[in-house]
Amino acid sequence: MSVSRVQSGANKRGRIRVAVDAMGGDYAPEAIVGGALQAARELPVEIILVGVKERLAPLVEKERGLDNVFIHHASEVVAMGAHPVEAIRRQRDSSIVVATRLVKEGVADAVVSAGSTGAAMASSLLEWGRIKGIERPAISTILPTLDGACIMLDVGAQVDCRPSHLAQFALMGSLYAERVLGIERPKVGLLNNGEEEGKGCELVRDAYPLIENLPGVNFIGNVEGRDILVGKADVIVCDGFVGNVVLKFAEGMGAVIFDLLREAILRNLRSQLGGLLLKPALKELWRKMDYTEYGGAPLLGIQGVCIISHGSSNEKAVKNAVRVAWESVSGEIVAAITERISKNGR
Repeated sequence: MSVSRVQSGANKRGRIRVAVDAMGGDYAPEAIVGGALQAARELPVEIILVGVKERLAPLVEKERGLDNVFIHHASEVVAMGAHPVEAIRRQRDSSIVVATRLVKEGVADAVVSAGSTGAAMASSLLEWGRIKGIERPAISTILPTLDGACIMLDVGAQVDCRPSHLAQFALMGSLYAERVLGIERPKVGLLNNGEEEGKGCELVRDAYPLIENLPGVNFIGNVEGRDILVGKADVIVCDGFVGNVVLKFAEGMGAVIFDLLREAILRNLRSQLGGLLLKPALKELWRKMDYTEYGGAPLLGIQGVCIISHGSSNEKAVKNAVRVAWESVSGEIVAAITERISKNGR
């Protein structure tokens, strides 16, 4: 276990280096460090824990046998309720700003943060900038479906969108599904209140032909909310307001369903016996619906890999967020988006 200020060139074994904002999140730093250490044991990565060294060192010093974990000191923490842009401009030594700066300096390859989403976005944009040709970045997330999973974007980065933004979301989501999720010719759907072309608000109607004419994008047209979880599309495109509402509803629905199931199973002895028989199937169902399985949401459209995790992330969620970062770097998603946007612009 290396407990020190990591320096450029620390990656001597070819492992992907992930800077983890160890101070961000409801359960930081304990859950963040715990999840990062799990990732260090299971994945071919180097972990750079960014945060207050005095708080992080006791959490990692008890770990033995790891040579791929480092601490990089950052003296400040961006509060969850702080104004994102103001906070990162004033708190230049905050954990999220320092973590993104490490990527800019070539010390790290990706950032993972369960802290303020706005601060992670603002810091990434100011430190790295957008990919040339991308008008607005988008936060994507993975949602479970009957036969696997789909990616939805945007889920909160851009509330007010133009049709061209949605078209770029479609392109980025398609590339992510192909390069990172391994889906061949992913089906892209535009979220709407009806399947027919010409339905919906002006934004969606105007975005339809732009997405339809994107080279290399397998556009299947409009999809409705009921189509998301049945897996009709591999990529769901929408503005950040709609996407965030859908995401939060899905999270809440999953929790309510399992509360109702638990209540029904515990109602009497007969249902309890039935519950024992169903236990393996219920555990598998919970695994598919559990957001911690998916780790974090990639911020696409910026010149770097930033994975934004749920504020209430536990160790499992953080470990999987590091996995998503590793997959995104390995899949060269930034280079793929850059190349495709450049070709489309010519």
